[in-house]
Amino acid sequence: MSEAKVNGDLLREREKCNFDLKELTHFIDGGEEATRNRREVEEMVIHVKEIQDEVPEEYLSHKEQYENAVRKACVLIDILKEHALRHSSFDAYKPTNMYRVQSMVKQVSPFILHMGMFVPTIFGQASADQQAEWLPKALSLQIIGTYAQTELGHGTFLRGLETTATYDPTTEEFVLHSPTLTSYKWWPGGLGHTANHCIVVAQLYSKGVCHGIHPFLVQIRDSETHMPKPGIKVGEIGPKLGFQTANNGFLGFDHFRIPRQNMFMKNAQVLKDGTYVKSKSTKLTYGTMMLIRVMIVSDAAYEISRAVTIATRYSAVRHQSQPKPGQPEPQILDYVTQQHKLFIGIATSHALRITGSWLWETYSKVTHDLDAGKLDQLPELHALACCLKAISSRDASAIVEQCRLACGGHGYMASSNFPTIYGSITATVTYEGEFTVLLLQTARYLLKAWKSALEGKVMTPTVAFMVNYQKTKPLWKNTPEGIISGFKAVAAGKSKEAYDAVISYENNGKDYEDAWNLASVQLVNASEAYCRAIICEMFWSEVQRHSVTMSRNVAAVLQQLAELYLIYWTLEKSGDLFEYSCVSKEDLAVLRRRYGELLALIRPNAVALVDAFDLRDEILQSTLGSYDGRVYERLMEEALKSPLNKEPVNQSFHKYLKPFMQKSKL
Repeated sequence: MSEAKVNGDLLREREKCNFDLKELTHFIDGGEEATRNRREVEEMVIHVKEIQDEVPEEYLSHKEQYENAVRKACVLIDILKEHALRHSSFDAYKPTNMYRVQSMVKQVSPFILHMGMFVPTIFGQASADQQAEWLPKALSLQIIGTYAQTELGHGTFLRGLETTATYDPTTEEFVLHSPTLTSYKWWPGGLGHTANHCIVVAQLYSKGVCHGIHPFLVQIRDSETHMPKPGIKVGEIGPKLGFQTANNGFLGFDHFRIPRQNMFMKNAQVLKDGTYVKSKSTKLTYGTMMLIRVMIVSDAAYEISRAVTIATRYSAVRHQSQPKPGQPEPQILDYVTQQHKLFIGIATSHALRITGSWLWETYSKVTHDLDAGKLDQLPELHALACCLKAISSRDASAIVEQCRLACGGHGYMASSNFPTIYGSITATVTYEGEFTVLLLQTARYLLKAWKSALEGKVMTPTVAFMVNYQKTKPLWKNTPEGIISGFKAVAAGKSKEAYDAVISYENNGKDYEDAWNLASVQLVNASEAYCRAIICEMFWSEVQRHSVTMSRNVAAVLQQLAELYLIYWTLEKSGDLFEYSCVSKEDLAVLRRRYGELLALIRPNAVALVDAFDLRDEILQSTLGSYDGRVYERLMEEALKSPLNKEPVNQSFHKYLKPFMQKSKL
């Protein structure tokens, strides 16, 4: 892009950059080669005209939006399929920005669950023979699949799912049935009219015994006509807050039969005579959900990067108010309140991306251990995936909305792309495990950990700190390490409080389930505190570890962002720290001053920091956040694309307004 066409404010902001922008981009992507791979993928599709929209999606009807999304998704996949097949393996799900270019399907691709959940489930749950049969068809998209677990009446409570799969040994088939309205599958992306195959999670019955939920591969539509199979009732669930083009659907079964071999049999099996062979652990059934929870942490980091890039660039271009009479209106990025809103977004994107990469490595190690029959690290991984998914999705939702609000009224425009980003990220708070329920899952692990700490037993790595925080509060130090220690003290103190509350209710005659419910607020608070301590420690320690291999200035800006993150949350959670650590008012005063210093240090690099995310305009799809900063020109250009502006007088004037006004004269 010609620099002459770039807004002057952005040019001046970019001149202030004091670090190697390319080096930071490589760090964000996971290395220079990863950046090269991502850009190669982007260049493959970014200029393809068939992916461009002549009429913005928001002006299309719901039906037209879906059809347009299918068209663009087919074009994208056709271009990327060969590249993706070369990189297809289970490790391909390692967090990466390589295929973020798919954001060009602005709302979301109807194929989102095919590669997101359908293929990973085959990788993780199918036997070797089943993988040999199903994977080639799935990876080449000879079949299009989705993942149907959630039902109209049950979501996160998986044991409550009502869909049944009853084994018939006389025909060696499973009979799938939806006994009630609430047992209908509800929400799977692509299920409405896109997918022809589906992974269905159902209650397995054999020889009159229910063996709990298991996954099954089901063909729901004819391969040639795409008509639903007899015994299948399927359709779309309608418009939502976001994900308008995901084609989320419903699915019901009327005694629908599938072969015995269509039960995923890597972990549990049903033999020909109906004998059930139990899995080593029931948690293995939830492998796909665990994977998606791990991935959501990195997805949250990416959506924050999109939102904060838009808001920061806009804040550099936008001038507002006149604090000093007779002086020019300043850039709103110069207001400290604006920096307070935005810089935590930049920091949080890095924090969640780094934590997400660490979580993936943990997940990958535990998964390989599972294949070797070692299950001892599974509970800790489950607890980590639950709370990190919950907190990252909620934090991201709050930051995206904060970025939108930081753009004033223009942030409300669909062309800003904030409504789409917000709709996408808020969905993550509930799908693949609702926020509160997931934190309660982590709390079960924390209570067991606290009990082990009291008994002096060996602790798993992420809760080992509890042994040192049982009786005394750690000394407070106004250092990153001291802050992390303080957050661990909060996590330990809240875990103790939750544990004591459950025990107290039980001692007063309540059964365990009622005691758990009565103490549930404390339990959720403990999990959130534990998660915050994990993110703080991981962000700071990983930045320190990488800093030794970085140039001095890149290391400096990352350390500033990490320190900003730690102090921001110290000030946000000062009440908890007063209660569970030795922090003082004087300490907090020092940290507030340091927070202001950090905002000032980051300010000159603000635009460069979001430029380092290296998000193409075609991916941002925002009038406010384009690289050239032509905010007002782009807003007007997009406004003129409205079908209402194609004619000076709309027909509603002659049909309604004119008769109405004439009638009013009488």
